Amino acid sequence: MKRHLAQAAVAAALSLAAPAFAQDFVTTSAAKTIPGTEGKDIYNAICSGCHMPDGTGATGAGHYPALAGNAMLEGPDYPIHMIVHGQKAMPPVGDVMTDDQIAAVVNYIRHDLGNAFEGDTTAADVAAAR
Repeated sequence: MKRHLAQAAVAAALSLAAPAFAQDFVTTSAAKTIPGTEGKDIYNAICSGCHMPDGTGATGAGHYPALAGNAMLEGPDYPIHMIVHGQKAMPPVGDVMTDDQIAAVVNYIRHDLGNAFEGDTTAADVAAAR
């Protein structure tokens, strides 16, 4: 049930944020992953709808924390955990993203959006955290 909700949330976000990604979203095969490999593209397709394209976050129907200038992103463990498992309004999207995709998004939010945290996250880091 939790996986189905995550897939539905991602599909809805994709249909609003990036129709090109939405039409490619696989929902009927065993490979239920989103397309794309670039952290910025995945962020813009899935995350920016709540966290905003510039990472400043939003408040409205819920509270979506800023990723820009967020000290919680200094290390990769926290964003990996949030992406894989979700929390509160953040749906768990780990089941629809590969380890490489999650690593790419973590690197993007840690190195861009006004952040300049050191170190790169790898797919092996994500796999170890799952």
